[in-house]
Amino acid sequence: MTASAEFCRYGDKQNSPFFEEWLGRLLEDRDRQGLTDHIGRIDTLMITVEPGHSAAYVGELCLMTPYHYLVTLESEQHFTHILRIDMNAPDILVREVKDANLHGIFRSLNEVYPIGAQRPNSRYMGEIFQVANLHEVVEAQKAREIRFFHQDQIRRLELPGNTAIVKPSPYTHNIVGYWERPDPGIRVYALGLSSIRNDIQAAYETAKEMRETLGLDALLLPIDHLATRVYSQNREVAILEYLTLSSYYYWGSYDIPEQNSSTNVTKSVHFDNAFPSPVKVFTAANHPYFCNHLLGIPSPTEAFVRNFGPRLHHLAIAVQDGHTAGMTNIDYVVHALQHCGRDFLLEVIGSEQEGLKQIFSSASEHSSLIIEYVQRFGDFQGFFTKENVAGLTAAAGADETLRGLENAARRG
Repeated sequence: MTASAEFCRYGDKQNSPFFEEWLGRLLEDRDRQGLTDHIGRIDTLMITVEPGHSAAYVGELCLMTPYHYLVTLESEQHFTHILRIDMNAPDILVREVKDANLHGIFRSLNEVYPIGAQRPNSRYMGEIFQVANLHEVVEAQKAREIRFFHQDQIRRLELPGNTAIVKPSPYTHNIVGYWERPDPGIRVYALGLSSIRNDIQAAYETAKEMRETLGLDALLLPIDHLATRVYSQNREVAILEYLTLSSYYYWGSYDIPEQNSSTNVTKSVHFDNAFPSPVKVFTAANHPYFCNHLLGIPSPTEAFVRNFGPRLHHLAIAVQDGHTAGMTNIDYVVHALQHCGRDFLLEVIGSEQEGLKQIFSSASEHSSLIIEYVQRFGDFQGFFTKENVAGLTAAAGADETLRGLENAARRG
């Protein structure tokens, strides 16, 4: 039986006695019931975009990440485009709404927030976990008060029919799904008619050709981590909830006081390497927004959540360690993408001597997600450095794309 509470703890953030008590109790209960061993890797990530945006977004992802377009699944109200690296990394499902006026639960999670409402069909939805026995996992989670969509709701929402989906979290607004798949087995989604859509294929081929021409194929690795932003008061419960739903453990938290923020890290118990199942990060303000006028410091995390709602902020792509054309690989990747017209929020921060370099792209106009690039050097042992996180957090708060949307929302 896996012992989820025995992993080393890192960080300097002080958690509440409530968190420390329930962290131990929940992990021990999860291990005892066999859920830790039954719930495996993250198999799939789900993102939804506005009608007409999927080809551009698939092209964007296939240029800036190592993903490839596989196939499109068409259901009554959605196109779902499957992107894949290989079976050792999660798929990405880019879900495109056919009718811009379609209303549903996922759209409603956007519409109550001023900027989220401007792109009501665009959001990161959540992850699907591979499980050893779907029935046993679902029944065990139901006994722990976890609520699932029933199969008729899954059908009407046009989510893969071979999955069990937990209802959206009140803390992150993300969903978690489970499906049963043996490790050697291929991923097959029970969802609609399969075809290769010409516009998606053309966007993919253009992006893939450019990626190869720039020499990025050898440098871009799978997803390193997924970073969700939540309200300050929901930091601890969001972490505990995710640990209840997954087979992840609590790695630790770092305080970033100059940005009124903390970064909180969870990792899969099953993999030392993040590529089969990306690290899940939760970022939250240390103080709520109504303290800002007394604190006198920036609060980019709380501002983001107030404008977009709790949601995924960025996905991070790892960069192969090494050098290309006299530059560190991450500098080469950024330089190449800038020449393709891709914008970034800051210069590459960190150094080879410190063991880590990182950068944020500008937010995608199609999904509102930022792509981070991260290169770790040699035997660097940590997950990040506090200095880098502070710089990235500040840059994200100054993103002109998001600020423009925020100003437009205020004028409206």
